[in-house]
Amino acid sequence: MNVAVWEMMRGRPQSYLFSRWPLRSGAYLLTGVVVGLSVLLLFSALLVFGVVLSVIGIGLALLVAAAVFGIPVAALERHRVRLVQPTPWLDPHGSLSAASLLQWIGVRLRERATWRELAYSLLLGVVFTAMGIGFAALLGLSLLLTVAPLIVWAIAPDTVMLVPNQPISNPVGALPGSAAGVVGLVLSAYVGGLLAGIQVWIAQFLLGARDENLNRQVVELTRSRVRLVDAFEAERHRIERDLHDGAQQQLVALSMTLGLAELELRGQNSDAGELVARAKTEASQALSQLRSLVRGIHPQVLTDHGLRAAVDELALRNPIPVTVEIDLPYRLPSAVETMAYFTLTEALTNASKHSGADTVTVVGFVEDDTLVLLITDDGCGGANPGAGAGLEGLADRISILRGRLIVTSPVGGPTQLRVEVPCSV
Repeated sequence: MNVAVWEMMRGRPQSYLFSRWPLRSGAYLLTGVVVGLSVLLLFSALLVFGVVLSVIGIGLALLVAAAVFGIPVAALERHRVRLVQPTPWLDPHGSLSAASLLQWIGVRLRERATWRELAYSLLLGVVFTAMGIGFAALLGLSLLLTVAPLIVWAIAPDTVMLVPNQPISNPVGALPGSAAGVVGLVLSAYVGGLLAGIQVWIAQFLLGARDENLNRQVVELTRSRVRLVDAFEAERHRIERDLHDGAQQQLVALSMTLGLAELELRGQNSDAGELVARAKTEASQALSQLRSLVRGIHPQVLTDHGLRAAVDELALRNPIPVTVEIDLPYRLPSAVETMAYFTLTEALTNASKHSGADTVTVVGFVEDDTLVLLITDDGCGGANPGAGAGLEGLADRISILRGRLIVTSPVGGPTQLRVEVPCSV
C-alpha cells in the first residue's frame, strides 16, 4: 500500500524535516487523540447501556447502533486522513439512498466493510489514542526543554530543575536542556511521520474499498447501464411505432385525398389543379422522408432478419461501394445487433465524408462470444479519434455495452476500425 508520508521520508529524509509533512503528521496524530477518546467514550456508552437496557427492548436498538457505529467513524476518518494521504479513498459501501432505515441496517450488517470499520474504531479508541498521547508527551517535553532558558529567565533562578536536586541558577545553565529539546523536536518530527504512516497503513487496509467492493460496484454500474440501454431501445421502438402507425398513415391518407382531388379537377382550366398536384408531390416527398426517418430510427429488416440483412441494405444505400462479409453463427442479442448496426451506419457515413475512399469492406464474425467488426476503407488515412470526425461518438456508443474501438489509420491509408462487443451483455 502506498503511504505518502513514508514515501516522503524515504525519498527525501533531509527535506522532510523542513517540509509541511511533520506539521501535517502531528496534526493528524493529535486530532486523532480527541477523536479516539470521543469514539471510545461513545462506543462504551452504547455498549454498556445497550446491555443494561436490553431487558426492556430499547437496549437492542443501542446494541445495533453500536454494531454500525464504525460507519460514521470511518466516514470521518476517510476525510481526516487527507491530512497525510492526499489521494481520496473510495467508500466501500454500496449506495442505498432509497432504502428505509431497517433496510439500510440489514444491508450494512451483512457487509464485511461494516465490521472492518468497527474494528478500526476500536483500534482508534485504544491503540491509536495511546500512540497519539505518547507522541504528544514527547512533543510537549521537547518544547519545554527547547524554551528552558526562557523559563529560567522568566522564573526566579534556583527554582527550575531539569535534573533532580540540581537547580539551574541562570538561563545559560539551561542551554544543554535547550539543545536536548531541539534534538527531541527533530525526533518528534520523524516519530510523528512514522506513527502517522502506521495509522494510515492500517486505516487503508480496514477502511478502503477492496476488490470485492469495486467488483460489486462495477456489476451494479453495468446492470444500470444495460437497463438504460433497454429503456432507450424501448423508447425508440415506441417512437418508431407512433410514426409508422400515426403520422405515416395520415400522410398516406392525405396523398390519396389529394389524388382524388386531382382527378376531380382534371380537365378544368383552373390553377387549383396545379396547386393540388404540387401538394400531392410535396406530400409524397414528406412521406418518403418520414419512411427514411422511421427506417433510421430502427430498421424493420434488422428486427426481422438480423444484422447481416440490415447491413446489406445499408450497403446498397451508401454512396461508396461496400463489400459485406458477415458470418454469424446465430442471432445476436437485440442490444448488440442494434449497437452494431448504428455503429456501422456512423462508420460508413464518416468514411463517405472524410476518408476520400473508393471502396469500404465490412467484415463481421463472432470470436470467444464476442462480436468483432472490421470496417476498412482505402482512403487517405490519418484519422485521429481525438480530433472529432465522429470517432469519439462511436467509442462512446460501443462502451455502453462494455465494448471497445481500436482505430488503425496511418497517413496515406488504409483506415481500419475494429469493434469488439461481448455478446453476453
